[in-house]
Amino acid sequence: MFKLIKSFWRWFRTPSKIAVGTLILVSAIGGILFWGGVNQGLEATSTEEFCSSCHMNDVVPEYRQTVHYSNRSGVKAACSDCHLPHEFVPKWTRKIQAANEVYAYVTGKVDTKEKFEAHRLEMAQREWARMKANDSQECRNCHNFDDMDFTQQKRVAADMHTLAQQEGKTCIDCHKGIAHHLPDMKGVASGFSREQDAKGENK
Repeated sequence: MFKLIKSFWRWFRTPSKIAVGTLILVSAIGGILFWGGVNQGLEATSTEEFCSSCHMNDVVPEYRQTVHYSNRSGVKAACSDCHLPHEFVPKWTRKIQAANEVYAYVTGKVDTKEKFEAHRLEMAQREWARMKANDSQECRNCHNFDDMDFTQQKRVAADMHTLAQQEGKTCIDCHKGIAHHLPDMKGVASGFSREQDAKGENK
């Protein structure tokens, strides 16, 4: 027994080239399969179908009434385009945060429309704060001040976008409620109103 252990330890410390090659190959294949599985899971949990499995009774119907879902150009922004960063680290950070949201649904905190509405303001403010912190990066993936032709916009829109540039504003400062209904904003000092958003959505 002692000889067997000694023999194994000797091999372990000085393995053959074949053993090293096999180990590297198996590790590489395992890494590729693992990463492929993780990526597949990430893609599967970023689809509209997946989001709809929990949100069909609240925000999905609202979203489907907007130009982000259906418009004359056929360019569609899916749920993940607005709520999931494209960059690697921010994307995984957001996915981890989203696990808490799934947990809240599964445990019954927001599993009905009534419960969702009761928490809508809290959830909206959290998402607005996230978008404010990253300079509305998800919006800017499609809408960028530098690429806008203000001459093709309505006068009020061009004026507001020019002012926003000058004051360092970000999209979410003015465009809350673009794809979903606003929560009850009574008593919330946000400097924002439904009327402003109605104008914004028509820009």
